Amino acid sequence: MINEIDTLDILNKMCEDTLMEHLGIVYTEVGEDYLVAEMPVTSKHYQPMRILHGGASLALAESVGSALSVIKTDLTKYDVKGMEINANHIRSIRQGTVTAKARFIHKGSMTHVVEVNVMNEQEKLISVCRITNVILKK
Repeated sequence: MINEIDTLDILNKMCEDTLMEHLGIVYTEVGEDYLVAEMPVTSKHYQPMRILHGGASLALAESVGSALSVIKTDLTKYDVKGMEINANHIRSIRQGTVTAKARFIHKGSMTHVVEVNVMNEQEKLISVCRITNVILKK
């Protein structure tokens, strides 16, 4: 398991040269049962209507939801793999920063179910996502 003191530095370093770096996703806060990441909303994140692309919201949600399972799993004994993700997009955003907070709904020995709320800077809900991660013995 990753030491929580070093968690944010480790997670952010793992994002170098990945989709997360391209989208500007940065992990910002970690707690006993949650993880938070932020992403700017720029033209790199737009769909053709010039609003945040739902796929960018899902990339943020999956990044934080999967990472929550990773930091709460003994990676010397287990692998964490994403199994399913779904989302409801509640409102749109054209600019600013979105924040995603992942929390466990279920933390079992073989599966984790994680809810991720993506919020704007006014703390209004942009998307709500649910991720299922499978925990596989190595």
